[in-house]
Amino acid sequence: MIGRLMGVLAEVGEEDALVDCAGVGYVVRCGSRTLARMPAPGDEVLLHVETQWSQEQGPRLYGFSTREERRAFVLLQSIQGVGPKAALAVLDVLPPPELAAAVAREDKAAIGRANGIGPKLALRIAVELKDKPISDGPVAAFHASIPAAAPKPSNAGEAVAGLMALGIAEPHARRAVDQALIRLGDDAEVPALVKAALQEHGR
Repeated sequence: MIGRLMGVLAEVGEEDALVDCAGVGYVVRCGSRTLARMPAPGDEVLLHVETQWSQEQGPRLYGFSTREERRAFVLLQSIQGVGPKAALAVLDVLPPPELAAAVAREDKAAIGRANGIGPKLALRIAVELKDKPISDGPVAAFHASIPAAAPKPSNAGEAVAGLMALGIAEPHARRAVDQALIRLGDDAEVPALVKAALQEHGR
């Protein structure tokens, strides 16, 4: 079984590439994303290859730019209803990190953007690939890309903002709220804090 090819890129077609390895030309089926990243014909190319065989077509090579893409290709085909063509289509719209992120949030709409992937199959992919090693640390990367929710303002902060809305300068507003907190305690509600702070400010 061929797992990797390194040679001279002879041709690039709509769905495959011809790689010349020491005089032997290998036809490798690739997704559009991989084909778009190919070097110019005549340059050296390295492809990670998944070899498959069927009675109708015999051996067929599928090529990928990274081992991660090849692994995702194999995992996708472990799902009923996903063949090589559908797996390539998914990876064309969602590279492994994005596919892992879509699976983590069960985003069947994102997966369903792939050509030939209907809503039911997209949902099956999202469910069955849960906890599978689609990518190297993709879920963590996805969560890191989401800004953390801003912490809820404290009652004191809201009271200061309320005083500033009334035209009181921030330093004076904070000083008045601090004095009000001493009188009312840290658990005081915003309306009570504002009222007490206004009294403090008027002194």
